[in-house]
Amino acid sequence: MTVNESAENYLETILVLSKRLPVVRSVDIANELGFKKSSVSVAMKHLREKKHIRMDHSGFITLTQPGREIAEMIYERHEMISSWLMRLGVPREIALEDACKIEHVISKESFDAIRDLIK
Repeated sequence: MTVNESAENYLETILVLSKRLPVVRSVDIANELGFKKSSVSVAMKHLREKKHIRMDHSGFITLTQPGREIAEMIYERHEMISSWLMRLGVPREIALEDACKIEHVISKESFDAIRDLIK
């Protein structure tokens, strides 16, 4: 199941917010990412159409099983790559930025090899 980088970022953000907040709404995502609510609304429509999220009548957003799988994969990559870069001496802010870029383009095979090496 392939999705674009933007969709992956939104799904990961929903996952992260769902760990911190009792409910996730479009406004929470907009605030977290620094985007306009209108841009987030368009993205949520696309994610609903692809069946990656559900939105109830109150505007509360939840990940579907396929959406959660993508979000967790990206989140795991982000956490592992950023922590690995920081252990290598990369300053935290740079490690987090670089992890955001790497997490979307690294192949499953390369990520698995890095994960195996780290563990």
